[in-house]
Amino acid sequence: MPQLDFEGLGVKITALVQMQRATAIAAIVWMASAAHGAEVNLDVISDDDLAGKMRGGSLLVEQTLLEENPPTSAEILAAAQADYKRLLAVLYDNGYFSGVINITVDGREAASIPPVQPPSQISKVQITVEAGSKFTFGRAEIAPVTEDTELPEGFATDQTASLGVLKEAVSAGVNGWRAQGHAKAALSGQALTADHPNRKVNAALTLEPGPRLRFGPLVVKGESDVRRKRIHDIAGLPEGEVFSPEEIRLSTERLRRTGSFSAVSLSEAEEIGPDGTLPVIAQITDAPKRRLGFGAELSTLEGLNLSAFWLHRNVNGGAERLRFDAEVSGIGGSSGGIDYKFGVRFDRPATFNEDTDAYALAKLEQLDEVSYFSRQLDIEAGIKRIANENRTYTLGLGLRTAQTRDVFGEDRYTLLTLPLSAEFDYRDDRLNANDGYYLKANVMPFLALSGSASGMRSFVDLRGYKTFGAARPVTLALRGQFGSVYGPDLSEAPADYLFYSGGGGTVRGQAYQSLGVPVGTDMAGGRSFLDLSAEVRVGVTDSIGIVGFVDAGYIGEEEFYDGSGIWHSGAGLGLRYNTAIGPVRLDVAVPTSGPDTDEKFQVYIGIGQSF
Repeated sequence: MPQLDFEGLGVKITALVQMQRATAIAAIVWMASAAHGAEVNLDVISDDDLAGKMRGGSLLVEQTLLEENPPTSAEILAAAQADYKRLLAVLYDNGYFSGVINITVDGREAASIPPVQPPSQISKVQITVEAGSKFTFGRAEIAPVTEDTELPEGFATDQTASLGVLKEAVSAGVNGWRAQGHAKAALSGQALTADHPNRKVNAALTLEPGPRLRFGPLVVKGESDVRRKRIHDIAGLPEGEVFSPEEIRLSTERLRRTGSFSAVSLSEAEEIGPDGTLPVIAQITDAPKRRLGFGAELSTLEGLNLSAFWLHRNVNGGAERLRFDAEVSGIGGSSGGIDYKFGVRFDRPATFNEDTDAYALAKLEQLDEVSYFSRQLDIEAGIKRIANENRTYTLGLGLRTAQTRDVFGEDRYTLLTLPLSAEFDYRDDRLNANDGYYLKANVMPFLALSGSASGMRSFVDLRGYKTFGAARPVTLALRGQFGSVYGPDLSEAPADYLFYSGGGGTVRGQAYQSLGVPVGTDMAGGRSFLDLSAEVRVGVTDSIGIVGFVDAGYIGEEEFYDGSGIWHSGAGLGLRYNTAIGPVRLDVAVPTSGPDTDEKFQVYIGIGQSF
């Protein structure tokens, strides 16, 4: 009896009767010509859905699409001979186990042509696939499995007998055991038979969990300037604890996020160590230690912005990062004068434990805004806790000294600060979110050492996303921003701690920082801030989308929102063009309410969604 070999599983299906060819209407689904004149035809005797999958799995069809480097005759023959196996895999994966595949090269069966003697010229390649009947599962069993194992829905009686589903079932069963510490769990046996008269495949798979193992030592392979002890500290592999694939994933991610390595791979040793331990092999490659970067941005509102940075990824052999930044902005702009910023930051990963980093920074900054001037020096040190890939917390202790000037006059102050933050990022895409939510909350108590009053500044940024439909998806995006300065009166509060509204980050259509608290004929920032934004994003094509949006902002003199302040709003339309680095954004907005300004409309261009 004929046998079908499932290479991915090492499985063989023994047919109970001779394979029979099914009859159906032939559908010609693809025709293309390569630059060398070879015409490729693909005929599939089955449904259109399978025809499309066969086209996607054919190496011949793929080669005919090459325009810059069209295939030679030898490459066409090699692709034709490889297509037997590729197209058979597509049939198996879709439940067709009695198919017949013929590939002819100028009338000769491709398999009969010696690859070392290809034709000097090929004019036509004909692929004919008779899929036969689709098979479904009769019995679908796998054992033993853990209670938590979730098998694929397709691995069940009367579901399509797909090779892919069989592989998924084995993978789910093995991973279930691995999650409980059985690192060497594997498929140990299979009984698969194809019943052709009834078009059924009966599957009985047997797993061997193997012993429950514990983590052995982390063995580092490859040359690195990062000290071995620091690699172990950063990876945080729990030696002696029960084996877990999740711990290996986390250790790999910890090493990667240092930025000191260009390649990181952790794998289990082939042999089990003494006392039921399993060593883990780390293959690492260092990234270039130093990096220098420059940037330039031009805005009709903010003028020219120039920036540069220098980065060292491994300062002291412990994957420490040292970065210097310099920026000059507002050159030739209309949003105030010229701003300067110079900063240095030091980060040390795995300082207190594998998921807690330490940092220290110093920053000198000058802000020459429309409504205030500030020159300040910040010195800060703290810790950053990475709870998981979605949640991060920071705690710092800082000293700020500043000279400010606003509608209330000049002031000098020195503050002792305690910056706290929490960030939850559950978006599916940071630059172009379709579903999920994002929350970042900052709370900074400050103790006035001179020139101000003690208090607390807080700011919350909350965003949510929901997408409906698939063909032309519609995404509803909402954002709320909330800010407060508690403690000092408006005239005593640090000028650069107060809030303004208007511009691309708050209310589009309104001029930049156009809304504050009126003080005579001038304006100061507010102690309370509220911003609400809503967007409806509609996908027109895979690359182009349109957006309708409305923004509203509030600034108040009070510490917390009570409605006694001033609102303004704006609305507009936008265009999005998706690229590999995120959507290119073009928004045009007009003011719709609030104090009158000289602005009739605003235009915003950038990379990524507005929020």
